This record gives sequence, structure tokens and C-alpha cells, in this order.
Amino acid sequence: MSSMEQSASTTANRNLSPDVVVVGAGTAGCYAAATVANAGYDVVVLERKTEEEAGHIACGDALKGADAFPEAIPKSRIQSAFTNTDVDHGRFEIPQEDTVLEIPVPGELAVIDRWEYGRKIIEGADDAGADFHYNTVVQDVVQADDGRVTGVKAMSRGTPLSYEADLVIDGAGSLSVLQDKVDFSNSTFDTNVNYSQFCSAYREIVHVDEPVEWSDALVFKPTERAAGYLWYFPRTETEINAGLGFQMTEQPMQLVEDLKRDLRNRPEFAGARVEDKLGAALPTRRPYDSAVHPGFVAVGDAAGHVNPTTGGGIAGAAYAGKYAAEQAIEGLENGSLDEATLWRYNERVMDHYGARYAALDVYNILSTAVDVDDLMGLLAAMPGDKLAEALYSGSTDIGMKLKIEALLKSRGHWGTIWNLYQTKRRADEIMAHYENYPSSPAEFEGWQTRRDELMETVYETTGADPKY
Repeated sequence: MSSMEQSASTTANRNLSPDVVVVGAGTAGCYAAATVANAGYDVVVLERKTEEEAGHIACGDALKGADAFPEAIPKSRIQSAFTNTDVDHGRFEIPQEDTVLEIPVPGELAVIDRWEYGRKIIEGADDAGADFHYNTVVQDVVQADDGRVTGVKAMSRGTPLSYEADLVIDGAGSLSVLQDKVDFSNSTFDTNVNYSQFCSAYREIVHVDEPVEWSDALVFKPTERAAGYLWYFPRTETEINAGLGFQMTEQPMQLVEDLKRDLRNRPEFAGARVEDKLGAALPTRRPYDSAVHPGFVAVGDAAGHVNPTTGGGIAGAAYAGKYAAEQAIEGLENGSLDEATLWRYNERVMDHYGARYAALDVYNILSTAVDVDDLMGLLAAMPGDKLAEALYSGSTDIGMKLKIEALLKSRGHWGTIWNLYQTKRRADEIMAHYENYPSSPAEFEGWQTRRDELMETVYETTGADPKY
């Protein structure tokens, strides 16, 4: 449907009643919508951007798990957005130690053109039968007397719209405004969320005349302050996604200047042309304890589904959309989209990647309490394969041989090494607990109480201030 046709349609039909409303045409929203539509149900995707701008999202463009996407949108549909499939490792630059670490990355990796990818997943969901309403800003969420979400209210080019649906899928991104509008008091939905658990990200697309030497690597570098890191991800040999991520508690302009300074000081970027500057927010926290409420489910960034150490979230968001949609289909077939029906979505997320992300968040917590020079010294002493395990699996084996070698190489950062070893044990305990995520809402409170007890030991071990 064209923008003009859509505008006429929505003006004529101010009250719409699809089976499912998806808010946000990002990865999670598109895969959710395609899955629902493929099953023969009516699904509408509400997107605040214009049809031309939809899919244009600030992102690092690195895609881990490129070989394993849900089938609701065929991989062949998005393949043209994969601009660099030769990347096979990370390159971690540590100026404090005059060291460059080469870190293998497990699984298939690609760097993509995020806007092209965004357009392709929208096309894929549209082909499946999803109905896209662009220029549509959700302003409120409608609830029944018993608390069940029954739809949303929106505005499109000055026209108020009302959408009544059996399920609302929140794919509206980090710190979603929809969650400010819902009364979650009678459900398990996680409300222990605040801006300090998120980071801001900023990126530019940089064009250079000569191919960069590291076109087969994702380049990371700590900022001059302890607040974040810089990245250089090669879309091609001459087109680089250059950006940085930093906690929302930091001053953004000071950190953006760190990126600009580093760009000026790298000879490969001399005379470079910069375009397409964008910023965004993303979670640097554990996944939501529960992302379901009667008639409502959150997916992707809106539910904390991002690797909190790398910021990677595309593949996880795609699967979150799939899992949420499959529970929606079950509920539509059974005539109930209550919390118990949607609960299986929580379980599948935790089983797939949520437990790992919760464990990785423990290392994020440690980083807030450790001196940056000590931390960089320790990283410089760690073998690349062990760092890769820690970054992507949430745990790694720190045997006696490695501990002795690290002590010898890290020039006195012994206290940090001991702290890391203890923290690793805490992370393993957290992961094991999440791997036993409850099978029903009735068991949730006890699980959450035990998790909070484990988190107290994390704070005691790391010396960090409580994050939640």
C-alpha cells in the first residue's frame, strides 16, 4: 500500500481491529509481523517514520549469527544487505598497554548496510501479508478494567486513530514509551527499568579512498574516559561504520569528541568523507525478567534483548519477534492471550540467549567498579580465545595455568585478576539460575527472590553499586 493510499485508508477507517498490532518496524517487529501474517492472521505494523525513512536506524551494522535467522522472512530476502561477509575476528586496541588483541568470533559474522537491511525486512513482512501504517505515532495504550491490554491510540498526520487488537507487540525500542502507558501492577512484567541501565550510541558512515588493512575485522577501542568504547566496522574495504557507545550517565558531546579525535589521528581516515550521522539508545542490562502482560508483549530492545557487552542485538531481536508471534498464534487459536499463554515466550528467550546475556551483565557490573587501567592491563594479559568465550558465551575457563600467566603478564594488576576470577564464579551462578527459568508465572516470585540474592553476592564481589 502506498503512503497516499494508506493515508486515505486510515482517514476513512479511524477505528481498526486487526488481530495483532505491532508497534515499530524494526527487526523484532518485522519478524513478529511476518510470523503472524504467515499464519493467516491480520497484523498491522505502526511505524512513526515515513515509508521512505522506515528501516533507517542507528546501528553498528555488525551481525553475529547471520547464518541462523528465522524463516518467516527468507534469508534470501535480506542477503543483498550483507555488504561484508569476510569478517571473522575482533581487533581490540588497548593504547594503555600498547597492545592489539586479535579475538576470534564464533559463528557466522557479517557487516551489513542497516538501512538496506531495514527496507528488506519490511518488504519481507509486507510480502507475508502484514499491513504497514507509516507516519503513525502511538500515543496511548488501552486497557480493560481487568488490566488486559486491548489496543492502542495513535496519531497519523493529524488524524487520531484507534486500534483494537487481541495482542499488542511492543517493538518500539529502548525505553519504549508504551511501557510508560501500561499499568503492569497485576502482572509479572519487568518494571525495574531506568535510564542508567542503557547506553547511548552514535555512529557515522565514513568513506575512504584506499582499502583499510583490517577489512576482515571488527575494531574496538576504549574511549579516553572509562565510560565507553569506539568501534570501526567495515561495511566494505572503503566504507566504515565508525561509532561509539557510552552510558547515559555520561556527557555525550565529550565522548563524541573522542571519536572525532580518534578519526583525525588515524592515517587511514585522512581525507575521509563522512555521511549519515545517527544516534540511538540501547540496553546494557540483563533481559527483562518477564516481558509479558495480558494482551501485551515486549520484544527486542524494548525487552532488553541485547548482548550487554557488545551491543549486538539483531539476531536476538529476530528470534524474539518469532517467539512472541508464535505465542500470539497459539493464543489466537485458543481464544486467550493471558499471561500464562504468553509465558512460553519468556522461557524461549531465556533458553536461547537470555541466560547468557544475564551472565554477561555481571561483567558489565564489574567494569563500573574497576579502574580502567587495571581492566585494560588484565585484558591485555588474556588470550584472545578466552576473551571470545567470555564475550559471547557468558563464561570462560580460567584455569590455574592461565591465572599464573596473567599474573606474570599483567604487571601487578593482581587484585583485578582475583576480582575477575571471583566475578566469573558469580556469573556462572547467575547463568545456571537463568537456565532454570520458571515454567509458569506461579513460580516466578520464588525464582526472582533467589536471583536477587545471587545479585547481592555480585555486588559484594565486584564492589559495584547496585544496578537494579
